[in-house]
Amino acid sequence: MKERRQKKLSRRLFEAILSGDAPSVRTLLAGGAQPERRNGDGTTPLYLAAVQGEAEVARLLLRAGAHPDTESAGLGSEGTPLCAAACWGHRDTVRVLLAHGADPGLREDRGTGLAPLDWADHGPHPGTAALLRAAGARRAVRQAP
Repeated sequence: MKERRQKKLSRRLFEAILSGDAPSVRTLLAGGAQPERRNGDGTTPLYLAAVQGEAEVARLLLRAGAHPDTESAGLGSEGTPLCAAACWGHRDTVRVLLAHGADPGLREDRGTGLAPLDWADHGPHPGTAALLRAAGARRAVRQAP
């Protein structure tokens, strides 16, 4: 029965993240929802919050124990939360992730893919890129001359 309860909490957590409902996320986490539990596709709650640009939700997940550098999996949801936030130019979410220890130089695909700065530059999101550079980020992919 505990597993069924966790599945229900997890489903509700993902729904609350998608709708940007930070109070519900807070309540679900306090009620036992696991901040690192992936959905059926392999997406982590923190990755989804990063893609959505939900900085407050990301903060709640991190405070509840989500690791800032856990890679997500699943079709269209591969990568780190910092790469996801950088890709979409979500500066507030990037700030939250960095403040909670996200590695600005960590490349996706277990270290073989793009770095957050690559995504921000490709966006193009110059404000996000500047924030990442200030945190010590470097590009993984060289720009053409």
